[in-house]
Amino acid sequence: MNQKLITVSLLASTLLLVPACKSVYKCGDPVPAKKSIFWGKRLKSVIEERDMLCNRISEDEADIDSLIRDTVRLHNTLVAKEKSLDSLTALYNELNDSKLSDAEKYNKALKQKSDEIAAKEKQLAEREKALKELQDALSKKEAAANSLNDAIKKALRGFNSDELQVTEKDGKVYVSLSNKLLFASGSVTVNQKGHDALKALADVMNKNTNIDIEVEGHTDNVPFRVKPGNESAGILVKDNWDLSVMRATSIVKILTDEYKVDPKQVHASGRGEFFPKADNATEEGRSANRRTEIILSPKIDEVLNLIKN
Repeated sequence: MNQKLITVSLLASTLLLVPACKSVYKCGDPVPAKKSIFWGKRLKSVIEERDMLCNRISEDEADIDSLIRDTVRLHNTLVAKEKSLDSLTALYNELNDSKLSDAEKYNKALKQKSDEIAAKEKQLAEREKALKELQDALSKKEAAANSLNDAIKKALRGFNSDELQVTEKDGKVYVSLSNKLLFASGSVTVNQKGHDALKALADVMNKNTNIDIEVEGHTDNVPFRVKPGNESAGILVKDNWDLSVMRATSIVKILTDEYKVDPKQVHASGRGEFFPKADNATEEGRSANRRTEIILSPKIDEVLNLIKN
């Protein structure tokens, strides 16, 4: 570096001593063809040094231009990257906000579902409890019907199967009494053997006051006719409807008046010929259809209350 400074200083001193010559040779100027008194090795060395410096300057300028272009390119790239970064940042924020919003919606929906499930589980538990209570009540009713059935069978064991039958169905006890046990043909007056059967039934009924008692009269499909010597019956009975109703009523009066069954427990109804238990085409079937059915049902107030609630 010091050698270069010495050379440049000598060149400057030499040029000051040659006023008639061209004062400065710029980069790229040709070397003078003619030789002067000052033209010598030293001047030639200086000019060569000048050319070398000029070349370096050109190279540096080219490097500077290249650096400027690279700087501009890098700047443009940086600006583009910053714009892309801003866009990505905005998109990230948007997606992040969206995710947060979706998460909030999901959590809200999840809580709602959880609340619904909890409510359904509570409702199911309540229904299971109610169902158990209903099953317990039905079991009690069935147990009461079984006990009642056993008591009635025991009370009526002195009667034949063609006179009466005792069955249990759907928590009810059915006592089917044939008309030959209770009534003379076409009559609405209960005979003595019928009284005995009703008394045995009434004893059971009075010991089981928590029951409902329904007395149903049934006939066959043969139209009612007044038999000779029983003309008084024709005054009251016109057809099978009347006959079935009046026979049921006669039995209810015996149960309540003579054997003190609570009238609030008993009611009578006539079914006529329309609920046969056998085929009316045969005498055997018609005989089975001429009957009175006493249906005893343990009261189901507890069951009904559970169903209503």
